[in-house]
Formats: sequence, C-alpha cells, structure tokens
Amino acid sequence: MKRIILTAMALFTLIAITNAQTFTLRSKEIGGQGTKKQEFNGFGCDGANVSPQLSWENVPEGTKSFAVTVYDPDAPTGSGFWHWVVFNIPANVKELVSGAGSLDGKLLPANAVQGITDYGIKGFGGPCPPVNHGPHRYIFTVYALKADKLDIDSNTNPAVVGFNLWSNTIQKASIVMYYERKS
Repeated sequence: MKRIILTAMALFTLIAITNAQTFTLRSKEIGGQGTKKQEFNGFGCDGANVSPQLSWENVPEGTKSFAVTVYDPDAPTGSGFWHWVVFNIPANVKELVSGAGSLDGKLLPANAVQGITDYGIKGFGGPCPPVNHGPHRYIFTVYALKADKLDIDSNTNPAVVGFNLWSNTIQKASIVMYYERKS
C-alpha cells in the first residue's frame, strides 16, 4: 500500500512539473520576419517605425513590474544596438499595443518610461540594418522584475538600464524577429 501511495505521489509530481507553464512573450504582429511597418524611418530607412503588439503570460510569482527591450546583436558597432528600452511597466499590465513605442508614449501604460535608444531617441526605433549586411536578429525581451520601479529616468543610457534590469530580473522571455535590407 505504501509503495502505491509513493508511486501515485511521484506520478502527480511529474504531471505537475510537466504541466507547469513558462513565462512567455508573444506578438500578434511579428513572426519570424520584420516588415516595413516596423522598419525605422531615418538613417537611410523609410519604414513606418511602429512598435509591434507584444503580450506576455504565465508571469512569475513576485513580479512587481516589467520592462521591455529590443536589441540587435548583429549591428556593425562592436557592441550591438538598442532599439527600444521601456521600463516601470506596472505588474497588472500584460500587453503593449501596436504603436506603444511612439515618441510621445501616449499608448504606453501609465508610469511606464521609455529610455534613450542607440538612435538617441526616447521611443521605439525599428530595424534599419545596412544594405546587403545580411539578416539581423532583433531580440524582443520582456523582463519580470522584483522592483516596483527602477530608480532611473528616461535619460539613462541602455547599458545602465540593462544593469538595473540584470539586478532586478526574476525571469525574462524573448522572441526574435529577423530583418534585412537588400539593394
């Protein structure tokens, strides 16, 4: 009888672990490839520069706020390129609507802050890889944070924002969008 109870307990534990959900980032607008809708408007690019809709689910316990970044590790800079940095997103928010990264920030949740990108703007700066440089990866990441808010402002550079994210992250989830420009 004892062996049956232990076997049943082990089976229930295995089922619980198997069915555990993971923190996940999704988008209704971006799949594997970016489009002219996301492409930057400037630096030789002529896209619409609209940040895509993003949503997340299965938020880890203890989350007090979120941050979202977009990073291109393939930029020919030696250090990559930050395309969007937004933080202090309240814990009850589970989605950023399309266009939330506009320079005026009107579609962002209350109290969310957009930091400076490597374009030198406060808002979403879409992909604009050099022509014929091949496909670049644009890594969209949502961070579940243990802090109600990060004690930094919109003038904070992306590296310092990243340090604050690193020291406050419970979990993070990412999706990758590819984009290239050909002659």
